[in-house]
Amino acid sequence: MAAILFISLIILIAIGMPLAYALGGASFFAIASSDLPSILTVQRFFTGVDSFTLMAIPFFMISGSLMSKGGVSDRLIKLCSVFLRKLPGGLAIVTVVACTFFGAISGSAPATAAAIGGIMIPAMLANKYAPDFSMSTVASAGYLGVIIPPSITMVTYGVAAGASIGDMFMAGVFPGILLCLGMSIFAYLVGRKNNYVMQDERDMSSREILKIVIDAIPALLMPVIILGGIYGGIFTPTEAGCVSVVYGLFVGFFVYKELKLGDIPEIFRSSALSASMILLIIGCASAFGNIITREMIPNKVASLIIGISDNKIVFLILVNVLLLIVGCFMETNTAIMIIAPILLPVAKTLGIDVIHFGIIMVINLAIGLLTPPLGMNLYVATGITGKKVSDILGKYLFGYIAISIIILLIITYVPAISTFLPQLVAGR
Repeated sequence: MAAILFISLIILIAIGMPLAYALGGASFFAIASSDLPSILTVQRFFTGVDSFTLMAIPFFMISGSLMSKGGVSDRLIKLCSVFLRKLPGGLAIVTVVACTFFGAISGSAPATAAAIGGIMIPAMLANKYAPDFSMSTVASAGYLGVIIPPSITMVTYGVAAGASIGDMFMAGVFPGILLCLGMSIFAYLVGRKNNYVMQDERDMSSREILKIVIDAIPALLMPVIILGGIYGGIFTPTEAGCVSVVYGLFVGFFVYKELKLGDIPEIFRSSALSASMILLIIGCASAFGNIITREMIPNKVASLIIGISDNKIVFLILVNVLLLIVGCFMETNTAIMIIAPILLPVAKTLGIDVIHFGIIMVINLAIGLLTPPLGMNLYVATGITGKKVSDILGKYLFGYIAISIIILLIITYVPAISTFLPQLVAGR
């Protein structure tokens, strides 16, 4: 049954079937080859998506679109520019920091890259930044959208691993800041080497700076409301998604007044399409994962790995290598739904914290957004400029990837970076 499952999956992917359908089809063929009823595949599909927790995904997608259309990205960029624009590579640093803030609103890497990149790539090009550096910065900083809470990918991991989504959100704060800092340092060094400075060096008055800071406060309050509400016991992560939608509508219509009534149908349509794609993948991956569990594949993998080495350091090295490769070919939510149930039992056996392991998985697969052939953020960044993906593949992109991997290794072997905040809050 397991052999039919994986062979069918490989064949279906090879003939070009979308990944969600390939997962569902492989599950059906595997079930059909056994004495189990085929209807089990459909039942597992529905039980996989019949989750109150998963309702957070469409709500966070809608709120991210509302905040983007409502002028939030522009305010965040202006706020970052006040303090960073005069540094060498200042516009690239502004891009990284703005993506970090916007990630705390959107929860999606491509959405973050698109919202910030649409403004910052033209600005960098106008200030004589190299096109490949500009696109690489947006693509790389954009993946912080799945590290900084709230993160749609973390919701998926929470469902797959039975982990607390609130703890996952809190655990992503310090890793996200560390990645932001590393990318900013790289942008600074590139800017200093290539003399990337703002053409307009006009000093802003204190009144102008104060106005920009005040104007950005409603945007900055979003993550505070979400995380504060979750950890204050006011609402669940799913209810937080609903609150973020209401807040996004309020800010867009009544505070910034840039959101129009005519924008709402398109926001709902695009959010529904994106959410349905993720939920379809999760449903089919649930059926796939059920067969994996029935065949006791996680137990067999655990025995195999521990038979090779029961050293935690060696295991984490193997996990990082595996996930970096998987991230090149598989969408993040799909990879988590398939791989987490297989690797998590081994991690637990070796005493690795479930939340820490989740952060390792999320960061590894987020880096996959920068690596072909999938590399979703590469397509977003090049789409803004009308360039080809081959135009972004160069030393600057590889530099950002190298920085990301170095920080990933630090996070992997210093668990406190991920677990400190959840443990602090739990012990309050």
